[in-house]
Amino acid sequence: MGADVTGPRERYRAQVRAEIKQRAWEQLATTGVSALSLKAIAEHLGMSGPALYRYFASRDELITALIRDAYRSLADTLRAAADAGADVAGLARAVRAWALDDPQRYLLIWGTPVPGYHAPDDTTAISAEIMATVVDAYRSRDVPPSGRRIEAHLDGHRGWIADPTVPAATLRQALAFWTRVHGVLSLELAGHFAGMGFDPALLFDDEIDDLLGR
Repeated sequence: MGADVTGPRERYRAQVRAEIKQRAWEQLATTGVSALSLKAIAEHLGMSGPALYRYFASRDELITALIRDAYRSLADTLRAAADAGADVAGLARAVRAWALDDPQRYLLIWGTPVPGYHAPDDTTAISAEIMATVVDAYRSRDVPPSGRRIEAHLDGHRGWIADPTVPAATLRQALAFWTRVHGVLSLELAGHFAGMGFDPALLFDDEIDDLLGR
């Protein structure tokens, strides 16, 4: 094994940053992202405000770190599922399990936008990894062209996918998958099915079956 080149100062800094992020996630679960307070986090950790700013220069920098972690977690989850042989339905179930495991993590990415906050470009790159995994799953299904207008449109608007050889029909199916998965999950996690008396898991599975023509 190679030598550990990380010194004690770097390890301590990484540990404190991890503790700050963990406290931020706990705060998000009770107050929501708009009320995220670096001052409250510092007080909880026994730090002064200026001391915390040595680890995160602003609230937006902390939010960005949380968003990066969330995207990275989902990207790794889906890649692991795909590597283990998950098909399109398996990927959908992996997304739902990931979301239900930590709803605040999901809602930070796909919930109400944070006023005045703009995510950096590298979060878009991680998001593209996620979509690429979904596209790959659909590509293995050899999706036939449908003749729908959206396919012709996507053929000329494919900058969001790295591989230029992906058929437009495959892109359309992957987008349909993504919108319907998040449509059901967003409503479920926001509590909009509460009191309706049905099982959201069955609705979710039915949406995926419908997408796959089952």
